[in-house]
Amino acid sequence: MTGVKLTTEKNLMLFSGRAHPLLAEEVARLLDTELVPTTHRDFANSEIYVRYEESVRGSDAFVIQSHTAPINRWIMEHLIMVDALKRASAKRITVVMPFYGYARQDKKHLGREPISARLIADLFKSAGADRLIAVDLHTAQIQGFFDGPVDHLAAIPVLADYVQLKYGEQSLAVVSPDAGRIKVAEQWSRRLGNRPLAFIHKTRDINRPNESVASRVVGEVSGQVCILVDDMIDTGGTVAKAADALLDAGAADVIIVATHAILSGHAVDRLKNSRVGEVVVTNTLPIVPDHQFDKLTTLSIAPLISAAIRQVFEDGSVTSLFEGNS
Repeated sequence: MTGVKLTTEKNLMLFSGRAHPLLAEEVARLLDTELVPTTHRDFANSEIYVRYEESVRGSDAFVIQSHTAPINRWIMEHLIMVDALKRASAKRITVVMPFYGYARQDKKHLGREPISARLIADLFKSAGADRLIAVDLHTAQIQGFFDGPVDHLAAIPVLADYVQLKYGEQSLAVVSPDAGRIKVAEQWSRRLGNRPLAFIHKTRDINRPNESVASRVVGEVSGQVCILVDDMIDTGGTVAKAADALLDAGAADVIIVATHAILSGHAVDRLKNSRVGEVVVTNTLPIVPDHQFDKLTTLSIAPLISAAIRQVFEDGSVTSLFEGNS
């Protein structure tokens, strides 16, 4: 017999950047482990320094960072953490990004524009990432931008179970804020028991980001509690205008449900003063105390992320987390 056989066991190690440590700590608790002690330091000129305080050689490394504001800073820190793992001989590096930065720039609308979502994937591959885990990408095609396995987690089980428990006895309609997210709304409809569908026909000026005009409601919403589903809330303008259009069309109430609470600019004031009954989001991004308000409900995405990490580490099936829930 030739060769050398090792009896070394696989070693899961979990790392976190500074963007959203509370989520990483919750994931670590659910995995019955601890985050690897890490030194993060900023030089006077704002350059970022990272060093791990334990050996990571041969480990199955999972490095968590949510791309929140200031987004360029945290993406850079994420890349530096991956590079440090590669140079310290981690066996496999999985990048866990609950929120994928630049995901909205996934195609060219005009000439001479970048496809920044592809650039982000290329950067992480070059840094040394072997695999990506992300939650509710802006479009599914982003999975194809990374040259390696991508586990695209869906927050529907977390969000829809809450909606079903709280509003399931009422007459519901599932509403997409635009025609482009009808497929997601269809998944929601099935999850909630084949509820009726509607969508908002809107116009958007491609030269003015974060602005849209809700034109009209397509579908019957009169007397219904409308579950308005989207992947993210940035400035809140799109969902606020969509909610107004639904209520003007006779909806009994509007519940906004979104995975990523970016909440830029005047989003909090806009949602707080809107006519919606509740805004339901997950904690893929940190929500600072100033952004909390009475109508806001935040659900934890940590159980879903920890389950996916466990499946990847044990060479199991991430798809099994969603079977029967589509």
